[in-house]
Amino acid sequence: MSVPPAGPARGRERPPARQGGPALMVVAGAACTSSSGMFIKLSEVNAGTAAFLRCALALVALAPMAYLECRRLGRRPARLLALDLAAGTLLGLDYVCWVQSIHDLGAGVATLLLNVQLIVFPLLARFLTGVRIARRFWPTASVLLAGLALAGGAVGRAEPGTDPVSGVLFGTVAGVAFAGYLFLIRLGGEGAGGRAGGSRLPSAASPEEIRDTARASGTGTRTSRTGTSAPGTSAPGTGTAASGTRTRTPARSHTVTPVCAATFAAAIGAGALGALWTGVDVDPGWPAWGWLIPMAFLGQVVAWLLINPALPRLAPDKGATLLLLQPVLALLFGVGFLAERPTPTQYAGCVLVVLAIWRTTRTDH
Repeated sequence: MSVPPAGPARGRERPPARQGGPALMVVAGAACTSSSGMFIKLSEVNAGTAAFLRCALALVALAPMAYLECRRLGRRPARLLALDLAAGTLLGLDYVCWVQSIHDLGAGVATLLLNVQLIVFPLLARFLTGVRIARRFWPTASVLLAGLALAGGAVGRAEPGTDPVSGVLFGTVAGVAFAGYLFLIRLGGEGAGGRAGGSRLPSAASPEEIRDTARASGTGTRTSRTGTSAPGTSAPGTGTAASGTRTRTPARSHTVTPVCAATFAAAIGAGALGALWTGVDVDPGWPAWGWLIPMAFLGQVVAWLLINPALPRLAPDKGATLLLLQPVLALLFGVGFLAERPTPTQYAGCVLVVLAIWRTTRTDH
């Protein structure tokens, strides 16, 4: 059966509208991760202990889920698994440096420095994979950074720390490592869902890029060894064959396995770095366990099961921008649960961040 002529046009127009789904997933994931700082402060453990136990406790839930997923879908390709492990190693470095930056510099400024990923993540995607950045990203980024500076307390009221120089250093390293993690996770997600089609761009591109890619390919169809697939099919052999005798459904990609592999690597990296640096207390006692367990479940399991599959479906600048909700939500958690009292300047910064994110997530026309 032939494909109706109007089908390809509708397929090229719909992706921007469907980005509301992954965008909401990233927002929900950012809400979960933003609670981590609160739990770390309440647990009163050092950087190595917090980072290692966050990952080790999460593996208790992730490992059985990943095992069942692999039995259902098969093993994850070795190349993608290697990307997951490399990403997790960077995440372990991020966790240890971020917690240490909180101790040295204060939570507000440390969270601000972590968001250097706003610039690093889109640039990695641009120069290493060729994904273009929307023109409006740069002016929006300047507003976001100004809002983050206000919300973090870096502007208007300096937050004293025990060691500001090392705090800035560790916070910046954490932000760069986090950007590298996001980039590798996005790359692994593209490899699972769009690599076979010959172009990974549409899965994370802006509407203009999708249209340009469709025009460059002529008809927008792709040919595989099994015949000509329907427009929008992402993998060979998953569409309608040329003879029209058989139709296959697209293969489902792994969701839990990448998170489990990255968390495993993060636990090893954080444990090794923490043991050499701050020490790791594998039994900090029940007052601490009571805060570390929910931190692991919300900040590592739920958060990354939401964020990881959503990032490859968003443009890199949009994904990085949505994750900036984390410092704003962390500030609100501090108000609600730690009785912290932000200044009017910090509230003004939150308003700037929310407005900039609203502008970025509007559907392009």
